[in-house]
Amino acid sequence: MSGPLSGIRVVDFSRVLAGPLCARTLLDLGAEVIKIEPPRPDVSRFAFPSTPGMSGYYAQQNAGKRNVSIDLNVHGARELALQLCDTADVVVENFRAGTLRYFGLDYETLAARNPRLIYASITGFGPSGPYAQRAGYDTVGQAMSGLLSVLTDLSNPQPMGISLSDHLTGMMAAYGILGALMARERTGRGQRVDTSLLSATVAFLGENAARLFETGKKPSRATRTHSAQVYAFLDANRKGFVVHLSSPTKFWRGLTEVAGHPEWQDDPRFSAKRDRQLNYDVLHGLLAAVFQTRDRDHWLALLLAQDVPSAPIYTLDEVFDDPQVKHLGLKREVPHPKLGQVSLVGGGVSLSATPVEIRSVAPDYGQHTDEILRRIGRGMSKDGTT
Repeated sequence: MSGPLSGIRVVDFSRVLAGPLCARTLLDLGAEVIKIEPPRPDVSRFAFPSTPGMSGYYAQQNAGKRNVSIDLNVHGARELALQLCDTADVVVENFRAGTLRYFGLDYETLAARNPRLIYASITGFGPSGPYAQRAGYDTVGQAMSGLLSVLTDLSNPQPMGISLSDHLTGMMAAYGILGALMARERTGRGQRVDTSLLSATVAFLGENAARLFETGKKPSRATRTHSAQVYAFLDANRKGFVVHLSSPTKFWRGLTEVAGHPEWQDDPRFSAKRDRQLNYDVLHGLLAAVFQTRDRDHWLALLLAQDVPSAPIYTLDEVFDDPQVKHLGLKREVPHPKLGQVSLVGGGVSLSATPVEIRSVAPDYGQHTDEILRRIGRGMSKDGTT
């Protein structure tokens, strides 16, 4: 059955992560995505590849797309790009603000030719303002948005092991595009969609920012762990697990029973949630001493029997061995003409009537150039010449 965006064509000028993830999200929902790569291909093709020209990084963000090689520095190729955009419902780009204007592929030019076009622009800091021309990369977005300040110890700051701002911005761009597509159903006209590493990540921090606005106190990593009563422990084998008490009193009571200290329920340091928040470090130390005596499977079985929200801290290889992850089908095996099967992560949402699916592996460089350009009335060879 067709996806909810079946019949929507996306022309994807983006590269690396935020833009490609946005376009891949639309593709999973049924859109046709045509990725434009210049003679110097997307650098993510070569990010620690096990297969030359097809890293897992590239494969994950570009699965199912069609690939057209066009050198935008060649005048005739620019005209072909324009013609392709004339047939598009959506354009996605993530260059520094204003870059595509040099090639005549800016929003104003394309919208004048194709008024129904939705043009999504992803930048580091927004299309205007004092930082518009700065280079924007994921960790810069994490740092300037305040996200890193609630994820790391500010006395010994460490960058994160995942590109959170890139992922957030790609998803935010897809969210904006979906809204613009719905608006077009009513108005018949497209519009520009702008997001940035800075704006998307600041928006993601709305809960933390609201607490700042309310109290005037800047949040840290400890702010949420204390307020939400979130704990992390090591077992006897130094394997990690977490407990999230939140608000229901039954979770706290269950935790004390598992720890073998039901008397803590009446201890004035811990009896009320506010007391536990104020004495978080003391309570954590007491619990840590208990939980380091046995292995985590033992403790998790007891915690789950008491309905206490808890889970192992998995490494990624452990994630995909978990029975619930297998049941949800989050690891997908996609046929590849050269490699047999390629493993990818599926979408995080399912739709009952219009399935979300990965239709094919990521394309080779220029794989669909002739096919796509014939469809717009003109053929072009794989090296970008006409």
